[in-house]
Amino acid sequence: MSLKKLVFLGSKPIGYECFAYLIEQKEALNIEITGLLTRSRKEFGDAHDLTVLAANHNIPVINGLDNLPACDILYSVQYHEIIKQEHIDKARQLALNLHMAPLPEYRGANQFSFAIIDRKTDFGVTIHKIDAYIDHGDILFQKRFAIPENCWVNDLYQLTFNASIHLFRATLSDVVNGNYTPVPQDKLEKKFGTSLHFRKEMDALRLIDLTWSKEKIERHIRATSMPGFEPPYCLVDGKKVYLTTLNP
Repeated sequence: MSLKKLVFLGSKPIGYECFAYLIEQKEALNIEITGLLTRSRKEFGDAHDLTVLAANHNIPVINGLDNLPACDILYSVQYHEIIKQEHIDKARQLALNLHMAPLPEYRGANQFSFAIIDRKTDFGVTIHKIDAYIDHGDILFQKRFAIPENCWVNDLYQLTFNASIHLFRATLSDVVNGNYTPVPQDKLEKKFGTSLHFRKEMDALRLIDLTWSKEKIERHIRATSMPGFEPPYCLVDGKKVYLTTLNP
């Protein structure tokens, strides 16, 4: 089997965990990691610094998408920039992304919150081809799981985090060796529906209207109470009053 050159794009703890596993498996899979693109995220601490991990293994850190080298595989895990066709074309074999949500239902951002708002009973993680549209490419692998009753957003995130690591590890050999059957997302839209969400939508989700039903208020609180982010709130005389709980 010929040596495959792979460039990794990623950030956050999930990107770190996947990158670390990729390094661990590179000899067994006969791959050379020829570059890393990432963004420093100090809120996650030094324990999840991808640049330090790359330096420890003599992997070059690439400065921006426009400096991408040609490679066989371009693998993205929570990378923060939109990947354009000119970047996709750098990958001779495959450009793919691990998306922490089921597709085609939840493209874009804030998928955990919207799944709770939408009263979904199942969720998942998807590995798909990258194309010129957001989270739109053919599905290569997917893992779905049940959402616990009255689930909080941070709990759903952790379930998805664990499922993401498992799916990344379980499919890495198949990704490298081309053992997959792409499924176009439009074939699944009738069954699952589809949506595309953006980060700016969270501002509206956090605003609680106290005239809502008790169930709707509680659901929006569960969907938007994420540690490290602004909590849900209501407006009293034009001022924000944050809604929190001692036992999330």
